[in-house]
Amino acid sequence: MNDGTPSRPQDTPQKGHGGDNGASSERSDPTEDSRESSRTGPGFDTVIGRTIVDRGLVTSDELDEAMSIVAERRKLEPATTLPSILLEEELLTPKQLERVRGEVEADSTSQRIPGYKILQKLGAGAMATVFLARQLSLDRLVAIKVLPKRLSASESFIERFYKEGRAAAKLNDPNIVAAYDVNQAGEHHYFVMEYVDGETLYDRIKRERQIDEPEALKIVRQVASALKHAHERGFIHRDIKPKNIMLGKAGKVKLADLGLARALTDKEAAEAEAGRAYGTPFYISPEQIRGKVELGPEADLYGLGATMYHMTTGRVPFEGRTPSQVMHRHLRDEVVPPDHVNSRLSPGTAQIIEMLLEKRPSDRYGSASDLIEDIDLVLAGKSPLHAGGRVDLSSVAEALSGGTESQPAIKLRKAPRGNSMFGEPVVLMLMCLLGLALFVILLLVLNQA
Repeated sequence: MNDGTPSRPQDTPQKGHGGDNGASSERSDPTEDSRESSRTGPGFDTVIGRTIVDRGLVTSDELDEAMSIVAERRKLEPATTLPSILLEEELLTPKQLERVRGEVEADSTSQRIPGYKILQKLGAGAMATVFLARQLSLDRLVAIKVLPKRLSASESFIERFYKEGRAAAKLNDPNIVAAYDVNQAGEHHYFVMEYVDGETLYDRIKRERQIDEPEALKIVRQVASALKHAHERGFIHRDIKPKNIMLGKAGKVKLADLGLARALTDKEAAEAEAGRAYGTPFYISPEQIRGKVELGPEADLYGLGATMYHMTTGRVPFEGRTPSQVMHRHLRDEVVPPDHVNSRLSPGTAQIIEMLLEKRPSDRYGSASDLIEDIDLVLAGKSPLHAGGRVDLSSVAEALSGGTESQPAIKLRKAPRGNSMFGEPVVLMLMCLLGLALFVILLLVLNQA
């Protein structure tokens, strides 16, 4: 997790623009402390009352009547609020009240961040709230992530917040959300970034369940391009998941939220986090679960594979009742082949996903560039070059020595289906068994000689 605790409980729905490094839907924003302290007092009620009258949602007479009810109720129930009475009297709907709250919070935040006019809240989570704003000097829309006031007293949270901004600033790629500024205004720390007018990949999956194969390949290709850029500049993202992938207009895809990003050369940070699982359980790589010090680009590719699996099948690779169960399955269980879940998937796409989800980093793609090459081949109607049809020689060696309990003695990656009979899985298996038989016979002959 980005708060320094292992993993994340679950990947729950959340609106946002990279607004939270965790999956919590907890509301938190820079005004929450003052709002909570005044929610039962006249100050907050006055602001709410003025706003709903200005918006024409209620008349002045209706507001006066509601305020009278609040005053009477508070004699018996001091915690009575104007919003609760407005809902009870059906003067406002819950959605209208939520919009009003957002406007009040945006107005309050505008006064705290000079140079920007806050327009609306885009999303909120346990780690930050994100607002849509207009940068006055350049007259452009931006997204502003604000660290909650309650976390501003924590040096570790502040450092992680600024670390995200610095990491984003070092990356300049059309498929990565651009960073503009990270700063402090009063007690509030904020991070200004590119605004992407669209939705998250998670929102898309939630709405459509499965994304058609050609479009899924194109989305993954753009994310792979972003990862290629980041990896070449020495950064790993460590939290690739649908919520951190923005789908903009005209098919533009942007990778967001570098809150867990780490420089490959940052040995001090790696050792400080050793033994702890940082990531999101549904998409986390086995080596992240184990808290390995030496993490490489392969960890991001695993997360992209889990995301691709979710996109094309409508379900995550591994499920469980608890985060620990999910992570245990990432470590031990073989994933159900994606084309067994969605029979419409082509063999090539299934092979790409399976290679991305290999348990051992060395069995995955060596780089994002190799993944892009395979995606281009499959989009062109050809078989992937790097995925499929490969015999794991180390597993063959283990087979000769009796194998291990933790994994199969022999592992064959599903071969591409082509015109050649040698590309068929059954033929490959028979060839492997024949090779083993000849090897055993040769050993017997040598022993008798």
